[in-house]
Amino acid sequence: MPRPLPAHLASAMSLWLSSRAALTSLPSGWPPSKTPDDAVGRRLSELAAEIARRGPEGVGAALDRLLRRRAEAFLTGIEAYRGHPFRRPPPHVAVSWQAGAARLLDYGIAGNGPAVAPTALIVPSLINRYYILDLLRERSFARDLATAGLRPLVLDWGEPGEAEGDFTLDDYISGPLAAALSAAVEIAGGPVALCGYCMGGLLAVALALRQPADVAALALLATPWDFHAERQAQARLLGDLVELLPVLIGDSRTAPVSLVQSLFVALDPFLAERKFIRFSGLDPAGEAARGFVALEDWINDGVPLARRVATECARSWYRDNEPALGRWRVAGEPVLPEKIAAPTLLVLPSRDRIVPPRSAAALAAAIPGAAVMRPPFGHIGMMASTEAPKAVWRPIGQWLRAQFD
Repeated sequence: MPRPLPAHLASAMSLWLSSRAALTSLPSGWPPSKTPDDAVGRRLSELAAEIARRGPEGVGAALDRLLRRRAEAFLTGIEAYRGHPFRRPPPHVAVSWQAGAARLLDYGIAGNGPAVAPTALIVPSLINRYYILDLLRERSFARDLATAGLRPLVLDWGEPGEAEGDFTLDDYISGPLAAALSAAVEIAGGPVALCGYCMGGLLAVALALRQPADVAALALLATPWDFHAERQAQARLLGDLVELLPVLIGDSRTAPVSLVQSLFVALDPFLAERKFIRFSGLDPAGEAARGFVALEDWINDGVPLARRVATECARSWYRDNEPALGRWRVAGEPVLPEKIAAPTLLVLPSRDRIVPPRSAAALAAAIPGAAVMRPPFGHIGMMASTEAPKAVWRPIGQWLRAQFD
């Protein structure tokens, strides 16, 4: 059965139409002011002059031809993705602990690594499925850590159910996350490494401060901290939009996947067009196509976010920038990274569009003696690209392993 149409389709069509309308009406002499070294301003000025010379009708016809070609390639890529035969097989990983919707997946006793080894608890984001950390058997961050001599325990948050529907961030951190860490410590027989990815890194910082005796080392991968370091106006707008949440979701206890995904689309509106046009030219039987399909399936397999968590993240993080200002509190206590005592590694992907490097760099600067890696990847590429194992995962595994020696 073909996959459903991705949400990208409507956003791409809207962008094409709005771009066409804007370009055909670009006034001559625009922008009104610029500096001599303003490359973007110079290009726009040249473009406005060219449009004026050719006339709106000629420009419109040329744009129609261009958009038609791009639309055909985009739709070809969409249909190729929908009909691709690959489906991710069940991972067959042991469950070492479970409470409510949350569970610990043990990659140390699933034929991937030693059952008795220094243990790492990996904390993903609440808004995506855990398996970006185990996307394909041959492209798996969790399995790669196992080959480095670690026992990876991956926290699968599951979906908010009856118990989690009214959760706040406090509830998640002091509830299933704290319990998962205690379970990991019991499994390991001592302190473990705590490894947080994206939003999971923020939660890991708060947990490391609450249970310092249980944390032998801390690794924070693409973790935002200063939400106003880049795109401040965009962050504040996102925070303000939370006031519309009752209108958007009604009485639902969760923010739907479609709403969360639309926010990520806004960070890079043309990404969907670029990636599906590229996919349309790939060999369907090749490794690159298989990796693309696996990743796109993960992107489209989102998780609803508990309503109160969505509200808190938008207001506290994006609008008010409380983490960077030292005002974010968990269970009444401020989350102050300068008080982290465990050895800490921060991984700041230099091409990250979801967590701008300057946002994550603020966290690195706040933690005393933190080690920093700046791999040349994007936010998802550091977990999904074919180059990630050698360039990112192995160094992380070596650093984590060294903290136990």
